[in-house]
Amino acid sequence: MTNWSGSMSDWTTGVVRDVAAPKGLVGGPFGSALGSKDYVDDGVPVIRGVNLGSPGYFDSSEFVYVTEEKAYGELSRNLAQPGDVVFTQRGTLGQVGIVPEGGYEIYVISQSQMRLRVDQAKALPHFIYYQFRSPMMVETIRANAIATGVPHINLGILGSLPIVIPPLDEQRRIAALLGALDGKIAVNDRIAATYEDIFQAKFAALGTAEEGDCAITELVEFNPRTPRPDQNEAVYVDMAALPTRQSSIRAWAHRPPKGGSRFQNGDTLLARITPCLENGKTGFVDLLRKDEIGTGSTEFIVMRSRKGVPPEFSYFLARDGRFRKHAIRKMVGSSGRQRVSAADAAHFFVRRPDSGQLAAFGAEVGVAFRHMKSLMEESRVLGRLRDTLLPELMSGRLRVKDAEKVAEEAI
Repeated sequence: MTNWSGSMSDWTTGVVRDVAAPKGLVGGPFGSALGSKDYVDDGVPVIRGVNLGSPGYFDSSEFVYVTEEKAYGELSRNLAQPGDVVFTQRGTLGQVGIVPEGGYEIYVISQSQMRLRVDQAKALPHFIYYQFRSPMMVETIRANAIATGVPHINLGILGSLPIVIPPLDEQRRIAALLGALDGKIAVNDRIAATYEDIFQAKFAALGTAEEGDCAITELVEFNPRTPRPDQNEAVYVDMAALPTRQSSIRAWAHRPPKGGSRFQNGDTLLARITPCLENGKTGFVDLLRKDEIGTGSTEFIVMRSRKGVPPEFSYFLARDGRFRKHAIRKMVGSSGRQRVSAADAAHFFVRRPDSGQLAAFGAEVGVAFRHMKSLMEESRVLGRLRDTLLPELMSGRLRVKDAEKVAEEAI
């Protein structure tokens, strides 16, 4: 290790292996040691890239499992535990997560992951985790990737990546500050998830999820005619931005409106291609300005509630299990590139909802979705603040006490 040459004279620099516990750097199973053939309904969860998908959020809803016998036997060298930092080895390079407390006692990492167990006499896991969340570290990983075949890194590369190592107390304060911002975002997510669970149940209570003689096209339009945006740069939503469980679309770009799907506030975007449809990629549009038109992937089906039907009705229909099974059964095409057409998805029959119950559902869900929108807007502000503070704190250019003042005002 060497002394840090930046503004913090008591910081040192080193590499990842300097802070690893004995045998703390391990990779995933080799070859056929772990595959879909080994998955069971319950047991020891397997950490995959999908569990590390969102910054600041470890997704425990997307686990697959192996038996305890498999985990403690053949995969005993590939185990992780709460506090371990997990990195993606191939695929989305730069992806990182920390195994949370309060879940399972042990996990297995997949073939595409590596894990670091930190020697806590030298560094704190959450500090290392946040350091790898910084844009500079993500770029460092990608710059050191092996380009042959699918770009990837290995344990040697991971162990040699340069890091800064402040005193433990400084690490603790930095991690706590950034963790407070992520914690508030997580609270907002839990509130939104609770709302969605409640209203999915209320949607089911309408009876519409049951089969009947009402064509769904009487209630919902599929790929409705929408004018082209009149501005040179329009909001653009790509497939990666569609959530798999919650309604909020958290990220978007701007680009010239040359083609693709078109939508407006109140529309629902449903992925129509494998594996995105099977994975649940669906979002509710509430991110546009009044009368603004957005654009998106050609692989979206746009669903719009008809006059007199709450806009959110289309969203909960798109999340409904019977509708999704119908859409998946209607997929056609070559293996790996199957799609469902809007016309086939729309060939679906439901029980006609009672008009009074539908109006009451609309009044309730509208209030809830407006609250969810405000929560997600707050989370975006907090996320931008976190992403602004993170590289400044990790470089030593910003002192924690100054960053704390900024964060206190936001939280």
